[in-house]
Amino acid sequence: MNAPHTDPALDNFHTIADAIATLFYPHAEVVLHDLRSQKVDYIANNLSKREIGDDSSLEDMLSEDVSERNIGPYEKLNWDGQKIRSLSSVLRDADGHPLAVLCINLNISLFENAKAALDLFLSPSKLIPQPDSLFRDDWQERINTFLHAWMRERQLSLNLLTRDHKRELVLALHAEGAFKGKSASNYVANVLNMGRATVYKHLKELKG
Repeated sequence: MNAPHTDPALDNFHTIADAIATLFYPHAEVVLHDLRSQKVDYIANNLSKREIGDDSSLEDMLSEDVSERNIGPYEKLNWDGQKIRSLSSVLRDADGHPLAVLCINLNISLFENAKAALDLFLSPSKLIPQPDSLFRDDWQERINTFLHAWMRERQLSLNLLTRDHKRELVLALHAEGAFKGKSASNYVANVLNMGRATVYKHLKELKG
C-alpha cells in the first residue's frame, strides 16, 4: 500500500481501495484517479507499475453529461501480458460532481489457466461408454442413478433427507428391484446414513 494522501476528500476512498486489494490479494490492484488534478492519487497492491502522480487522462469524466456510476467490467492487457478484468466507479462529491474514479483491476490469468487445466482434465473426449461386461450387473450404479434422480425431482439432497424421506426412498428403491443385489441393504443404509435394522424394518413392512 502507498503512503496516505493529504487530501481528506479522498481519504475514505484510500481505505476502500486498501480493503478491496486486501480481500482479493494478490490478484487485485485498486487505483484511485483524482479527476480534479487528472493524476493517479493512490494505488493499492500495485500490479500495473504505474506511479502516484502519473497522468490519468480522464478529462471526459468531468463532463456534465457523464451519468455512469460503474463502468465495466471490461478487459485489458497488463504490462506482463496477463489479462486484466477491470471495473471503474465514478465517485462524486456532495454536490454530485465527479470527484474521482476508482478502478479495480483483477488479474484473471491465474483463473483462466486453472479453468483450462480443469477443462482438459474433465474433457469427455477420451471417455468411452460404460462397458457392458463390467456394468451389466452393477446394482450400486443403478441405485445411485435412481437415488439422485429421485432427490432431484423433489429438489432434495442427502443432507436434507428426513426420516420420512428415507423411508419413502427405501420403498421406492424396493419397487425398482434395488434390493436384489447382494449386500444392497447394507449399501443403501450406508448411503442414507441410517441403520441396517431400519432398512430391514421398512422392507418388512412391505412384506407384511
